[in-house]
Amino acid sequence: MILLKNGQNLKVLEVRNITKCFHSKVVIDDLSFDVKKGEVFGLLGPNGAGKTTIIRILLDIIRSDSGEVIILGEEPNESVKEKIGYLPEERGLYQKMTVLNCLKYLNQLKGAKNSSEMINFWLEEIGLTDHKDKRIDMLSKGIQQKIQLISTLIHNPKLLILDEPFSGLDPVNVKMVKDILLDLKERGMTIILSTHQMDQVERMCDRILMIDNGKSALYGTLEDIKRNFEQSLFVEYEGHFKPLDGVKMIEDYGKYAEISLESGTDPQKVLKSMIDTVTIRKFELKAPSLNEIFIEVVGDA
Repeated sequence: MILLKNGQNLKVLEVRNITKCFHSKVVIDDLSFDVKKGEVFGLLGPNGAGKTTIIRILLDIIRSDSGEVIILGEEPNESVKEKIGYLPEERGLYQKMTVLNCLKYLNQLKGAKNSSEMINFWLEEIGLTDHKDKRIDMLSKGIQQKIQLISTLIHNPKLLILDEPFSGLDPVNVKMVKDILLDLKERGMTIILSTHQMDQVERMCDRILMIDNGKSALYGTLEDIKRNFEQSLFVEYEGHFKPLDGVKMIEDYGKYAEISLESGTDPQKVLKSMIDTVTIRKFELKAPSLNEIFIEVVGDA
């Protein structure tokens, strides 16, 4: 592995200037990013942005046309792939097998042996012990989703790559899976999370990469990213607004309003202007949600 400049964190993954074309179409365009040990890293973007191609390159299913990928200190190879847990968006369980036999077989494909202890641990952890002797095709999609997640964990991977891990789960099971992933993070697991559920990204991810048309559109911590987008004001009030300088739009609901500010506007100056005309009951500066940022950045696409 490669030490960062601060000497503290390790880079589990480095992607350096990769480009990938299919025929004449550039799908990944000179893209670079890294993933640090023990973080949850969000890989985001609209449909067709290139996320699946990036994941396939990381898994050595396809190769980039140029650039370099370093995983766990090495270029992608069979030994490295055995240290990765991958949950694909399109699930791949063997429908006619029992849960136990399917998990044993999938674990053997990773080169692991004597997997019964870990399988039983995760079946109990996720509440599926009673289903271990049932055939996969007899189970609901939600239960199959949890079994697929177990299959990514039983060989104790160093890096998890999860593509839409919450798909098909009800809110109770979404919370359970989220709690498991955050617990794994606390134990030092490194997780790449690709999903369209921006609320889960905000709750879980330390940093994100948002790609659009194969290029990096946003990259960094959510805190740093949000600083570059306009904030809005939420106000509970009594009275009637007069025109305010530096305000782009006011969504007024009578007793409360959401005010969009023009770039560079000082919220405190807007507050002082409002105090002259209305009685302020509550004043809150609101950062945009990741969902709002996503729409603003890639909405036109």
